[in-house]
Amino acid sequence: MLITRFTKIALLLLALGATLARADVTIATLDDRLRVEIDGKLFTEYYFKGVPKPFLYPIIGPGDSPMTRNYPMQKSGNETQDHPHHRALFYGHGKVNGIDFWGEVTPQNGLTEHESFLEVKGGPTTGTIRSRNRLVTKQGKVIGTDERTVRIHRTPHGPMIDFEITHHASHGELVFEDTKEGTMAIRVAETMANRHPRTGRYKSDRPDNGHIVNSEGHRDGDTWGKRALWVDYYGPVNGKTVGIAMFDHPTNPRHPTWWHVRDYGLFAANPFGVHDFERLENPEAGNLKIAAGKSATFRYRFFFHAGDEKAGRVTERYKEYAAGK
Repeated sequence: MLITRFTKIALLLLALGATLARADVTIATLDDRLRVEIDGKLFTEYYFKGVPKPFLYPIIGPGDSPMTRNYPMQKSGNETQDHPHHRALFYGHGKVNGIDFWGEVTPQNGLTEHESFLEVKGGPTTGTIRSRNRLVTKQGKVIGTDERTVRIHRTPHGPMIDFEITHHASHGELVFEDTKEGTMAIRVAETMANRHPRTGRYKSDRPDNGHIVNSEGHRDGDTWGKRALWVDYYGPVNGKTVGIAMFDHPTNPRHPTWWHVRDYGLFAANPFGVHDFERLENPEAGNLKIAAGKSATFRYRFFFHAGDEKAGRVTERYKEYAAGK
């Protein structure tokens, strides 16, 4: 009987090990971050402790291409060191109840503090990170909370990240004020930029330049401040053309969103910057209020693909996302 029990335990452990080995998206907990691997290779890390706001860095795309800028997490090579708040893939807005949760270096900046994880789980095709966070002033006052769900998908088309955030007006009314400085954002690898961030020179006459295109057919600098279902930012990384597409979910407030996408490499969806984008006289035109005790949810998808928007079939991938796939 004792041997039988040990045999059963051993078989259970072997089965558990086999199950873990089959999990193609794995998430390991480290001291200050979560490490996400796809098929045993680093895809990204989710930083949550000792930082002004949670963020994902790096993003390793198709062909092992690093698709985000290293600064300010690392100082490497000849990268620019502008906008230290552009922390790879992140979420933040420049005016929430008058507090700046986009920038980081002034007394007016707030902090997005990680409170707890609700779920951290890997799986054969999807890994899930669910967290609870607080919006806090530099003086320590909590003005609101959020819950975030980050899902990392292993797909035959390329890796994807679904980012869902629910803002809770848990400490009184929340007002997301009208400013272009926000909101769901990524800073692309410097070689992907449409314009050189340091010299200011456009690369449109060079074979290795990056490009921006949206669902409405606008390109490069013309995409800034426009409304669109999706935007794709593609360019060279280590001799290969790769792209990042961001999708605005049809259920989002103010869909299709406006885009704060810059030719030097910043790439953001911003549903609150109406005054800036539409050049309106009313500075509060884009304000969005969440009444005390209420909430608002926003959803986005990042798609990391090889080639340009045509090679990546970005339109098809967006239709799948809009259909709930």
